[in-house]
Amino acid sequence: MKTQFLLDPNIIYLNHGSFGACPKPIFDDYQKWQRELEAEPVQFIIYNSPKYLKESKRALANFVNCAPEDFFFTPNPTFAINTIMRSLDLQPGDEILASDNEYGAMDRTWNFFCKKTGAKYVRAEVNLPIVSKKQMIADFWKGYSEKTKVIFLNQISSATALIFPAKEICERAKELGLITIVDGAHVPGHIDLDLQDIKADFYTGTLHKWMLAPKGSSFLYVKKDFQDMLDPLIVSWGYESVAPGESRFLDYQEQQGTRDISAFLTAPACVRFLEEIDWKTRAKEARQLILENYQRFCDLLGTNPICPISEEFLGQMCSIPVNTSKPAELKDMLYGKYRIEIPVMNLNGNIYIRISTHVYVSQADIDALYLALKEVISTTDLIFV
Repeated sequence: MKTQFLLDPNIIYLNHGSFGACPKPIFDDYQKWQRELEAEPVQFIIYNSPKYLKESKRALANFVNCAPEDFFFTPNPTFAINTIMRSLDLQPGDEILASDNEYGAMDRTWNFFCKKTGAKYVRAEVNLPIVSKKQMIADFWKGYSEKTKVIFLNQISSATALIFPAKEICERAKELGLITIVDGAHVPGHIDLDLQDIKADFYTGTLHKWMLAPKGSSFLYVKKDFQDMLDPLIVSWGYESVAPGESRFLDYQEQQGTRDISAFLTAPACVRFLEEIDWKTRAKEARQLILENYQRFCDLLGTNPICPISEEFLGQMCSIPVNTSKPAELKDMLYGKYRIEIPVMNLNGNIYIRISTHVYVSQADIDALYLALKEVISTTDLIFV
């Protein structure tokens, strides 16, 4: 599969989770749209892009099980959450409940919002190691109070690579009358996603990570009950439009001036590529690499897994605790000396090496990382066991 990707063949790329990687057929499709745009910008932007967007949205809607009119494309989930944030009518003292495993950019977004509004961002501590899904749910709800108005949760965490029980937490939140916002940046193309099953009020995910789209392709799904309350992050031609479409929601969100939407239009090519490579089988093989190697790396590093080693908690990523006081230096050495691209991440004072396995990653790549870490342990002071 490596030959299908544009990745540098001299690099062992174990960091798919950060920014994804685009295969050649999908990138060719991306450039096809860019060339059409540049060949006739007026026709493309004014006349053709609405039709092209509808076609792309139909492909993605089928993949994640929702109606095409209930979501719009965004460059990334941070854009999506900022859009939601600016439309929330929270008062001083109202609380947004999240876990302490959220993505750092999201923590910053909510901290900004709270400084402006007087609301409070509550990060419930999820105790590690994880023992069970029941424990994760209980830990999350320990942060709940009568002031909680919104819950915010990543379905797959970034630094710890854990699969969170988003469906169960959303179900309980709706019983309590709370607004539910799910950050599914790592979910589409990684684990099965059924938006009608999760029933979140707002859900954002990326195409440019595990669905293999070019960079800058994500989406925000909004349940119909909340579409009219969502203001555009960018006010442009869609606001009070002189030629309104069928949905004010989409007019507001999709008509935002001149921009290159080529990455958005690759959704059909992404779905087609995944089908052609038998994604379900290959994703299972990638998950198996994680399950078979997690304990092995913990043994090498003298640490313990942060969850049961099973598909209930792990997909195509795992985060291995590492004892180091020099995470940046360790990351730099793995790349500079061993040509391994892998993140060394800090969350809540704990350091993790996060392995991602997409279809182009082999056991030989994993073994190269193992041998590199073994040599680092024996020849440097970067890791202590």
